[in-house]
Amino acid sequence: MPTYDYACSSCGDFEYFQKITDEPLKTCPKCGSAVKRLISKNANIIFKGPGFYITDSRKPDYESKAKAEAGENGKKETKAS
Repeated sequence: MPTYDYACSSCGDFEYFQKITDEPLKTCPKCGSAVKRLISKNANIIFKGPGFYITDSRKPDYESKAKAEAGENGKKETKAS
């Protein structure tokens, strides 16, 4: 379930777990004051590997295939020379 950020006019900011299909809260669960749903800072992005590029999380067989392909291209170029 996602976490939503709310701002209560009395209590301040709080987080609330609820289903995506649930209606936004209109009153604070603690004090009953009016609440406003905030834009969340959570993007739920998962970065894999040491960097932020898709090449950092490729399957291990990709590297061996890329080396084999580079080797074939190198052999073709030397024959044509």
